[in-house]
Amino acid sequence: MIDLLNILIQIDDFLYFPVLIIVMAVAGLYFTFRTRGVQIRLAIESVRLLLEPKEDDNSVSSLQAMLVSTASRVGTGNIIGVSTAICLGGPGACFWMWLMCIIGASSAFMESTLAQIYKRKDNEGQAYGGPAYYIEKGLKQHKLAIVFCICLIATYALGFNLLCSYNLQSTFMDYAFYHPTTTPLIIGAILALITGYCLMGGGNRIIKVTSTVVPLIGGAYVLVALIVILINYANIPSMFVLIFQDAFDFKSIAGGVLGSCLVYGIKRGLFSNEAGVGSAPNASASAKVSHPAKQGLVQTLSVYIDTLIICSATALMCLSTGVARDAAVSGAPYVQNAISTVFGTAGPIFITIAMILFAFTTLLGNIYYVDNALAYMNHQKKPSERFMKVFYVACTIVIFVGAIIPMDAAWAAADITMGAMTLINLPTCMILGKYAIGCLKDYEIQKKSGKRPCI
Repeated sequence: MIDLLNILIQIDDFLYFPVLIIVMAVAGLYFTFRTRGVQIRLAIESVRLLLEPKEDDNSVSSLQAMLVSTASRVGTGNIIGVSTAICLGGPGACFWMWLMCIIGASSAFMESTLAQIYKRKDNEGQAYGGPAYYIEKGLKQHKLAIVFCICLIATYALGFNLLCSYNLQSTFMDYAFYHPTTTPLIIGAILALITGYCLMGGGNRIIKVTSTVVPLIGGAYVLVALIVILINYANIPSMFVLIFQDAFDFKSIAGGVLGSCLVYGIKRGLFSNEAGVGSAPNASASAKVSHPAKQGLVQTLSVYIDTLIICSATALMCLSTGVARDAAVSGAPYVQNAISTVFGTAGPIFITIAMILFAFTTLLGNIYYVDNALAYMNHQKKPSERFMKVFYVACTIVIFVGAIIPMDAAWAAADITMGAMTLINLPTCMILGKYAIGCLKDYEIQKKSGKRPCI
């Protein structure tokens, strides 16, 4: 077991430095340059598009598709991932997380716009698609599309669900009733059963649950974090000084790149917002919009909501309190210690509740993506009901197992499978980028002429 864990960690380290950091930076900067900074220029337009009504009563709106992708993005990584990055990498991880978010939002625009361009419709008129479809149709690479689907299933049904389950049970470690042997088993079993029950309701139930829960818990979490930050307002200037000093301490970074704030910030930022990974396009393709660029613009907001708002809420809340940070409190304990300085014993309880809801919505959003990949691999039609039930049972078992495995194994497995997806999706988006860029230009031309953009 130890040898396998060491192998996973070594693969993880090499994959992110130098491979993924270079690929993500090059792709993000390329998309930002080619679109003239669409993620910044049209940010207000992105917000306006969220308020547009559905095309018809039976379709999935831009907002609903965005909330499904946000449900997968906004999860335990927004709390545990950020805490881990700060405790192990340093406060400077926040800066690199913010920078990659802004750059990566352009990648989110490209992949979601391509998903709309290459989407398809079933016999009932419902839209579906994603990277597998634009890889096949755009690149004419069916086998590569299959490989991507396998990576996606491994990431969302295995890696992320293992990690999500582990992260949830870790929030109970500071409670008196926690027993390292029995408590993870109980929590894993309860989470698996509840998620399994919801999964049997299919995609419509997933959309309904996530579109309700995500805004509520996300808003409540940010509000509580803001209260903590404002109460510690005197520490705000020194907090930002600490973040930027650590972020640009290149001597320290060069001395240990793999464990630096730069690598941790990028790894945990990517894990949290998933920009360019190729997950969100599966939800984006289901939206019925008058112009493909609309969904691309909406998805940039999802990245901002995840990182600039919710991840930042965690980071600034913790740093503003000045509580001790080190490997020993990495994860939930660091966040719970910070919030308890203002809310006392009620603080950790709130974090636990937030983690439960974040974990639940993340698990459901993850399986939504997996359903799409399975359909593609089954000759682009949904597998039989019997197969799906067996698959959902397997997913619930994975969730149970995740609660009892070591933290390092859970993080490494999730990082590696997500990295593989990104290495397929981003180069594909760069090759097909001219179509998304042309689509954006058409959208802006129609807008300037006073028309309602449509294709």
